[in-house]
Amino acid sequence: MREDFLPFSPPFIGEEEISAVVDSLQSLWITTGPKTQRFEEEFAAYVGAPGALALSSCTAALHIALVSAGIGPGDEVITTPMTFTATVAVIEHVGATPVLVDIEPDTLNINPSLVAAAITGKTKALIAVHYGGHPCDLDYLQSICHEHHILLIEDAAHSLPAKYKGRMIGSGNNPAAFSFYATKNLTTAEGGMLTGDPQMIEKAAVYSLHGMNRDAWKRNSQAGSWRYDIVTPGFKYNMTDIQAAMGLEQIKKMVRILQRRQEIARIYQQLLSPLEAFDLPVEREDCQSAWHLFPIRIRPGVLKISRDEFIEQMRERNIGTSVHFIPVHTFTYYREKYSFVDNDFPVAFNESERLVSLPLHPRLSQNDIEDVVAAISDILDHFKC
Repeated sequence: MREDFLPFSPPFIGEEEISAVVDSLQSLWITTGPKTQRFEEEFAAYVGAPGALALSSCTAALHIALVSAGIGPGDEVITTPMTFTATVAVIEHVGATPVLVDIEPDTLNINPSLVAAAITGKTKALIAVHYGGHPCDLDYLQSICHEHHILLIEDAAHSLPAKYKGRMIGSGNNPAAFSFYATKNLTTAEGGMLTGDPQMIEKAAVYSLHGMNRDAWKRNSQAGSWRYDIVTPGFKYNMTDIQAAMGLEQIKKMVRILQRRQEIARIYQQLLSPLEAFDLPVEREDCQSAWHLFPIRIRPGVLKISRDEFIEQMRERNIGTSVHFIPVHTFTYYREKYSFVDNDFPVAFNESERLVSLPLHPRLSQNDIEDVVAAISDILDHFKC
């Protein structure tokens, strides 16, 4: 057993990011300014997006996408129960009703064949979550949205840099929301990005900073003017130059980060497949996963212990793991408000009960990976049926 604890997903930060942050702190401008603007431009160029807006979180990006589309009370928004609560919470924030649709058993993404049946006259948008970094079936979902005149929003929190049929996630005109949280493939500690049509981005930018028609950099730089107008009641969702400084350095490393994540995923697949105790994550031929997660699913009848006990056994062997996700419909608020029961979405519920996310980050060494697999093998030796 390894002597030190292996964290599940620490940030991949080096001296470049530290120096960039120090440079911002020592400058005359630390909030939203020139570095944030440059980060938006470089991010848009990287994913091939027509426009990009740097924000305080992916949650902010999803929220502003709904607000900018005019979605509110009386409207319905379709999404998946297999996601972090923020995806559904933003629908509640605008006063709309979340309509949940079950997932595919292999990718754990929203099941496209069930989406059309969930559309009503009140449906205004679909939020598709690219679970674990594996793209949803975008062609199918886009055709459904086009046919029914509803907006497709992509929750791309896990999917930088993922590709669907050779196209980067976030390269379309529809809104796509990215996360730069501490555990994400690209991190700014906290933060997010909204990509999409430039007119939508321009509208979202106003909402993101109190509804002002001029941001602080435009008002307070030498060429700026102090005067501004409020054109709508907005929010405080802007990114700072301190965060953007990190993002600019992280973007330079994305090719290396993806390559290492792909390598780790391949090694896990090679080492875990012979154990025949788990269903392993898939990568469809027309997709490139960002490999944000490596979620394994314990096969029924393999172990004498529960999934939660398996996680505890991994912790006792100094291996950090996690679970992605607890289905949204099982949380108290949604269960009580919408009268959900576990089997309303049986695939999401049943798959979530056997999920364990293994450590996956560029800091993992070959020895670390072998320690993870050795811990799993030891648990199988002790608790296999």
